[in-house]
Amino acid sequence: MLAFPPAKINLGLRIAHKRADGFHALESVFYPIALCDVLEIIVAEPIQAEPVRFMPSGLAVDGNPHNNLVLKAIRLFDSYCKLPPLEVYLHKVIPMGAGLGGGSSDAAWTLRLLNQLMNKPMSFERLLEMAAALGSDCPFFMYDSPCKVRGRGELLEPFVLNLKGFHLALINPGVHVSTAAAFGMIQPQKPEEDLFEIIKLPLTEWQGRVVNDFEGPVKQKHPEVSEALEVLKNAGAFYSAMSGSGSTVFGLFKSFPQLISLPKQWMLYSQEL
Repeated sequence: MLAFPPAKINLGLRIAHKRADGFHALESVFYPIALCDVLEIIVAEPIQAEPVRFMPSGLAVDGNPHNNLVLKAIRLFDSYCKLPPLEVYLHKVIPMGAGLGGGSSDAAWTLRLLNQLMNKPMSFERLLEMAAALGSDCPFFMYDSPCKVRGRGELLEPFVLNLKGFHLALINPGVHVSTAAAFGMIQPQKPEEDLFEIIKLPLTEWQGRVVNDFEGPVKQKHPEVSEALEVLKNAGAFYSAMSGSGSTVFGLFKSFPQLISLPKQWMLYSQEL
C-alpha cells in the first residue's frame, strides 16, 4: 500500500499559556500542502527474520532509526491489532526540524495504511487517539483538509478556508530548529485578538495580525530565517510567516513568484493552491 504523507503550514500560531500537564495551550490553523513524503507498506514473507524491515531513503533522518515515528506507529498499532511481517519504505522529501510536520504526517499515515491493510479494525476516533499518543501534530494528519487547532494540538475542528488561485512559496534555509528549544524561547501570553476571527479577514489584511509567536525568538537565534522572510517580501508576498516552530518560512502570492539565486543550502518549494 502506497501513500504520500503531506506537509502542513501554520496560518498563525499563538501560545496562550503552559498547561498543568507541562504542554502549552496553542491556537493555530493547520493547512495541508502538496509537498509530501512517500510511504509504502508491504506484507512480507513469513520467513522474514525481523517483524519489520524499515528502509528509509531521501533526506537523512536524525537520531536512532529505531525511534522513527513510523516504527513507533507500527508498534502502537501492533499493540492493538497483531500485524504480519512488514516491509516499510519511507522516502523523505519534507525536511526535519522545519515546522512542516513531516514526521507527524508519516506517523499518522502509517496508522491509516495499517488500518486499511488490516481491513479497518480501528474506528476513526480510535485512530485519532492513537495519533495523539504519538505526537501533538499527528491527529491533524488524519484529516485531509484545513483545521482549527487548539489544546496541545489534539483538539481539531475542520475549517473552511479557500486559498484557491493563490500561489505558495516555501523556503527552508537549512536550519534545524528543535521544537523543545523553540518552546523554551517564548513567553506565553493571551493573544489580544482572536486568531480564528482574524483569519476570516481578506488575506491581504493578515500581515502583522495572523502571527506566529515562535517567529520573533527563532529569528533572533537564526538570522537565516529573517533573511528568508525578506526574500519572500521582496519577491512580492502579500503575507509571509514562519511555519510552526521553524525554520521553514512561506509566502502567499497573487501570481507565481520569481525566486532565484538563493543560497544553495536553502530548499525552495512552490505550488498553486
